[in-house]
Amino acid sequence: MLNTLLFKQIDNTALLIFRVIFGLLCFLESVGAIFTGWIKKTLIEPQFTFTFIGFEWLQPLPGNGMYFYYLVMGILGLFIMIGYKYRLSIIGFTVMWTATYLMQKSSYNNHYYLLILLSALMVFMPANRYFALDAKYNPKLHRYAMPQWCVLVFIFQMFIVYTYAALAKIYPDWLDLSVMKILMQSKQNYFLVGSILQEQWLQTILAYGGILFDGLIIPLFLIKKTRKLAFVLSLVFHLFNSFVFQIGIFPYLSLAFALFFFSKETIHRLFLKNKPFYHKAEVIIPKHAWVIKTVLIVYFTFQLLLPVRHYFIPGDVFWTEEGHRMSWRMMLRVKSGFATYTVVDKKSGEKTFVKMQDYLTPKQIRSASTKPDCIWQFSQYLKKEYQKKGKDIHVYVDCKVSLNGSRHSPFIDPETDLANISWEHFKHSSWLLPQK
Repeated sequence: MLNTLLFKQIDNTALLIFRVIFGLLCFLESVGAIFTGWIKKTLIEPQFTFTFIGFEWLQPLPGNGMYFYYLVMGILGLFIMIGYKYRLSIIGFTVMWTATYLMQKSSYNNHYYLLILLSALMVFMPANRYFALDAKYNPKLHRYAMPQWCVLVFIFQMFIVYTYAALAKIYPDWLDLSVMKILMQSKQNYFLVGSILQEQWLQTILAYGGILFDGLIIPLFLIKKTRKLAFVLSLVFHLFNSFVFQIGIFPYLSLAFALFFFSKETIHRLFLKNKPFYHKAEVIIPKHAWVIKTVLIVYFTFQLLLPVRHYFIPGDVFWTEEGHRMSWRMMLRVKSGFATYTVVDKKSGEKTFVKMQDYLTPKQIRSASTKPDCIWQFSQYLKKEYQKKGKDIHVYVDCKVSLNGSRHSPFIDPETDLANISWEHFKHSSWLLPQK
């Protein structure tokens, strides 16, 4: 039965059109980062970047190198869209996008992580077998069908994303509208809609509607009778998010997944009616079927377990952030804080209060005042900077943080020398103080 589910042949129009949209969005994301100033503010202006711990060797290219880096990614996006040298193009984009994701996290976004996963999945997709320059130049590539697992992996991936997003919202500060109120306060100057976004009735709809949408949208798409309703709801939900929260390509990428839910006949008729339609529904089990099944089981086991790792780490993930990233915990909390970094010379005992603005951009200062891994990394950076001057130092941090509008509480043990302790990847950092 599993072989039938995975290896049944279906019409491949949906994947072909998704490739076009996916490539276009990759192009827009890459080029948009250049023209919006994101690259300049995030990768060029900072003298120090908060990489993912363990990837310190991944650093932005010097000078204007990152502009060319993103330009290359944009070109690869176009190649993906038109299906030119598809396999090399999607591999190149996946590697480059993953690298730029890991080299900085001040602008961390769950959607950036999702793009890594989708790009990696697209590497293995037969997405250039028709309606692609590769197929035009090499007719031997022509196929009108694909194995059904090519669709199922996208459906299951998005089911995981939406389901965990819904479950994560079921906590007091979301349910009592505290988070939504703070999120909307920053939008009060929006033209026409700013004042409406401050209304409690609308915030209630957004908060509880968000839970219902995330939890039900995939099931609604899977049921034929509610499929059109699901698409309309998706259209409203994602366009609203795009306008209000300005979260890049994610809303449009999410809408593109509708291609995999509607009937193959409908998608074929709407987009590629001149392409021969495949309707045989053969089950073709490849020789390497066990490899495909093993990889899918391992991959999705990882995807199911990674978002729940915070349950195995002591403390509140909203406060400690341990297990927060790559867990589909999207726009769930608002944190603010302030920190004082004190450098103490080990030999002389001389104390120096660090001026954070001498080392960090305003956005980085916010990270180094609220996020424990960034606080630890900045302490390590200070240690290296002082070592260049021939000094061996301690670094102590007095930090207070507010979560979702609560009063500021001590966040870091001020007696712990953060410059001379190791980072704990898989367990709670004892120098993080519990919220009071």
